[in-house]
Amino acid sequence: MSPNLKYQDKASRQTRRPRLPTRFLRLNTLIILAVIGIILGISPIFEAKTRGVEANLTLENLENLATIQENSLLPITELSNPEPQTIRKIRVVVTAYSSTMDQTDLDPFVTAAGTQVREGIIANNLLPFGTKVRIPEIYGNKVFVVEDRMSWKKGYYHIDIWFPSYQEAKNFGAKRTYIEILES
Repeated sequence: MSPNLKYQDKASRQTRRPRLPTRFLRLNTLIILAVIGIILGISPIFEAKTRGVEANLTLENLENLATIQENSLLPITELSNPEPQTIRKIRVVVTAYSSTMDQTDLDPFVTAAGTQVREGIIANNLLPFGTKVRIPEIYGNKVFVVEDRMSWKKGYYHIDIWFPSYQEAKNFGAKRTYIEILES
């Protein structure tokens, strides 16, 4: 080979740029056009919705809006906490227990549901954890939550109310009454 030929090959290699496949360019162009089309197509929808919102801001509706940082409006709904409805009534025997080792398992301050003992929890073997009940003949409208279990010997129709001290639990005694199971 002549030296001129080698020089021409080197020069032609240096001036040639690698070409991207045309398929790649077409795909990128399509994606960009699709994104632009989507953005342009959606913006009129948002404009129409905001125009409708602006039109609905009358003096009557302003009463149900709260101002946040003096520049934003937040709709306020009526806070209604209706009384929970009774689903079922069951006749039971009600007793009491406290967090003493002879009345509980290994950890007397943790319920079978894994929560800490506190006022308003009861133990029962029939109802699932988290069930809310009332004992109207004894406690009126006070709501209790099932978070503990009892010995299987007590059966299903027996509930135990937790008390902070052994003496309070002992003074409560045993009573026959009914409970109201509330909707959750």
